[in-house]
Amino acid sequence: MMNNKNMPNPMLCDPVTGICELPGTAAAATAGTLPAHEKPVRIIYFTDPICSTCWGVEPQLRKLQLEYGHLIEIEYHMGGLLPSWDIYNSGGISQPSDVAHHWDEVGAHYQMPIDGDVWLEDPLPSSFPPSIAFKAAALQDNKKALRFLRRIKEMVFLEKKNITKWEHLSMAAQQAGLDITQFKKDYEGDAVQRFQDDLDLGKKLGVRGFPTLFFSNKQDTQITVYGFRPYAQFEQAVLKLYPAAIPQPVTPTLETLFGYYPTLTTTEFAVLSNKTVMEANSLLEAAHQQGTLSKYLSKNGPLWAIHTHI
Repeated sequence: MMNNKNMPNPMLCDPVTGICELPGTAAAATAGTLPAHEKPVRIIYFTDPICSTCWGVEPQLRKLQLEYGHLIEIEYHMGGLLPSWDIYNSGGISQPSDVAHHWDEVGAHYQMPIDGDVWLEDPLPSSFPPSIAFKAAALQDNKKALRFLRRIKEMVFLEKKNITKWEHLSMAAQQAGLDITQFKKDYEGDAVQRFQDDLDLGKKLGVRGFPTLFFSNKQDTQITVYGFRPYAQFEQAVLKLYPAAIPQPVTPTLETLFGYYPTLTTTEFAVLSNKTVMEANSLLEAAHQQGTLSKYLSKNGPLWAIHTHI
């Protein structure tokens, strides 16, 4: 799908700039004319299942969806972060084992748990298979596809699972409520072209790294938010495009937030409930001790779940 030889390695995501950059790119992303949409604000989001910065920005995007979901629609497009390891980089990463420590550092920077040991124990050869799998899920049901995407992210970032393997993809699809027979058919068929369409669209729009979010309104005014940014910047993009926007009131209780999102990291809960990470951790630990929450403890932090999700 693309020429991999002698390109900079895309796996080195820079916590300072907040960007996982595509190989061989330099120009800033610029949205062309985007398709029409129903809600006042449309967001075209380019991401990748193994983009560590995209995992780092999950708290902000979940909060945006929670507060402005009635006014925004988000389209997820896969970007092809790692075509294969036939890529050379003289800047520090040229093989899977080089990513392990880097992922640990990125997770610490964003305060989102990431266990880089997957790159030592069962390294991924490419991000293309899970990207195609997401497109296969989306052919069935968009909401289930987003549950699937979240699940494979949890698998790779916390559970050290190689999500290019069918056993993990099919398990995530089952957990997301997808029809496995249809999922496999689409994964091996139409989803391949759908993923190529994403790559083509990303090239057309000038996407050079992840996360890249193109915000637009019905007047075709466009704002691009590129890389990891604080929540206020995402919110301001919505307000500039739709000044009448009023956030939905959200009661920041355990029951309410886990009702929206069955799994949350400590930082996600902190951002959604407007608490410090320390305050959030104390509350979540207490709920775990009382048996209200399950806790999956990865090397670099926990994932909390209501009932028996984990």
